[in-house]
Amino acid sequence: MDFERLFKLLALEYNCDPEDFKRSENILTVSEIKEGRRIYSPKKYFFSMVTTGRNAVITADECLHPFLSEYIKGKEGHYLLEQPSLFHIEKELNKYGYTFDRSHHMFLPEKSVKPVKDYPVKWFYDEDIHQFYGDERFPNAICSEYIPYRPDRIVVCAYDGDRIMGMAGCSEDAKGWEQIGIDVLPEYRSKGVGTYLVTLLRNKIEERGELPFYGTSLANYHSRNIALNCGFRPAWAEIGAKKV
Repeated sequence: MDFERLFKLLALEYNCDPEDFKRSENILTVSEIKEGRRIYSPKKYFFSMVTTGRNAVITADECLHPFLSEYIKGKEGHYLLEQPSLFHIEKELNKYGYTFDRSHHMFLPEKSVKPVKDYPVKWFYDEDIHQFYGDERFPNAICSEYIPYRPDRIVVCAYDGDRIMGMAGCSEDAKGWEQIGIDVLPEYRSKGVGTYLVTLLRNKIEERGELPFYGTSLANYHSRNIALNCGFRPAWAEIGAKKV
């Protein structure tokens, strides 16, 4: 897995040095907006925490620093993303009108995988994807609307006749970083459609010289298994905060 490239991206987002992700001690920085980061909000983080398996790196508003600098001392990085620690951190966030957002468990490609199914598919790129906006069947494969700072770039759909069985899509969350999402209609699940489409899309992204990545929640085992079946492996986990 391309951890060096990952460390460079996360360093932009967490206002630190790429080498900080190789340290044993936890890192706390002041939140800033830097060019080249993934953009999920135009505002800077009030609080965000990430681990790649070693330490934890936190970027936060300065008002949180007195509490956080003491709380993270001597703790293992992964422990800070577990529920007992999150409970204490959230109590501090609540004082400022914030609460935790969803945690994200992220995957990078490790080994090459060839498709094991063979469903009819169609490919869509850039503006051709816009026709699917507003279709409630595909909340994960594409954004709900066109977002200029993280546009949907590629979609591949599998078909049963004229009926879409499933859709995999990717948004360019940072330059050269394409996040994959997948939706399979209920009646076509457990038939390998999701794994087939994600494998096709992953391979297409890599052919274009870009880096595919995949995210899901901790307990979404179906989605995690698709990632594993497509040659992805867990690479980092992160959690942020949002206004109550």
